[in-house]
Amino acid sequence: MELFKEEFKCRASGAGSLMTDPKKKTDTLSKTTITFLNDWMKEQIYGYRKNISTKQIEKGIEYEDAAIEAVIDWCDLPFVVKNEKRFSDDFFTGEPDLLTEDTVIDIKNSWDFSTFPLFENEIPTDGYEYQVQVYMHLTGRNRASVIYVLLTTPETYNTTEMTYDHVETKYRYKKFDFVYDPKIIEDLKQRVINCRTYIKQKENELLSKN
Repeated sequence: MELFKEEFKCRASGAGSLMTDPKKKTDTLSKTTITFLNDWMKEQIYGYRKNISTKQIEKGIEYEDAAIEAVIDWCDLPFVVKNEKRFSDDFFTGEPDLLTEDTVIDIKNSWDFSTFPLFENEIPTDGYEYQVQVYMHLTGRNRASVIYVLLTTPETYNTTEMTYDHVETKYRYKKFDFVYDPKIIEDLKQRVINCRTYIKQKENELLSKN
């Protein structure tokens, strides 16, 4: 008997959780990774996805199409449309925002001007680099960009409306570029294998209970 009907695969958005290193060298998984896997297992058992809802996430969802249109316009991209395909292989799964002939583009909608990474030289969230590495691996692209955009923050989120139409567009998007790194992918594959070992251990423990 098997408790989990599907084999664990790393969602691109969760790759950062797998890439955190354990504090003890004798451990194969970090506490962050274990928490991530425990959530995954509970989702499989109970049939629901963990629902995390914040005003920042809600804005990102509501303005997703507007952000894509802004990036296409402001970055003068060749003709592209929003990607609707989910890619998958034996280890990973993911659905990037935009695909050009050789580049994966992932778009992040900043909450407001204070969270927009105007002066950052390196991407402020490490997990996003691993996310686009997975996207590149799955789609066969060698380049990727994570693009932050700054759109209106509406008052519907219990805040004063903030509009930025008066600001030059070059101050309303910030692009971080990456190239495909097969070493990161090999590391992630090994971590997926370690995760499956942990999941199997927990599955056996649960099934052995009366």
